[in-house]
Amino acid sequence: MPESAVPPQTVDIGDLRDLAGKPLGVSSWREVTQDEVNQFAEATGDRQWIHVDPEAARNGPFGHTVAHGFLTLGMFTGMLYELLEVTGAALILNYGTNRVRFPAPVPTGARVRGHIDYGKVEDVPGGVQVEFRVTVEVDGNPKPACAAEILFRYYREVPGAAAGGSGA
Repeated sequence: MPESAVPPQTVDIGDLRDLAGKPLGVSSWREVTQDEVNQFAEATGDRQWIHVDPEAARNGPFGHTVAHGFLTLGMFTGMLYELLEVTGAALILNYGTNRVRFPAPVPTGARVRGHIDYGKVEDVPGGVQVEFRVTVEVDGNPKPACAAEILFRYYREVPGAAAGGSGA
């Protein structure tokens, strides 16, 4: 994971509500390698030739191999953690996604970075749910590779921990 030249924004869990609708920032550029794409293909079972066969992909619709859309989406967490540190949270969970789109491919070897804004921020039992609006930019391409709303939950305590539960 790339290191940001700027330290992450540090926000207390109680102050997240004040950030609704505001920009968070832009992550560092990171290269998407063929090795990462191959590992993702093995982990998910999605071994489609446009991702893992450079020779066949040269004659395909993109002229080269491309990253899986879900690999691109999965990079969001690292981009977020580079830009934001939430204090006072004992547990952070990825709660889900809304409106995920992949308008343009990510060629292997390309650099990507995330543009992240705070969306809605809502109280949930024991914590706060934050909607992050992310656009993944591919270096040199005006069309984004991914646009999504991603929901994270920040809990003040681990649910079920006080009662001896598993929290699951």
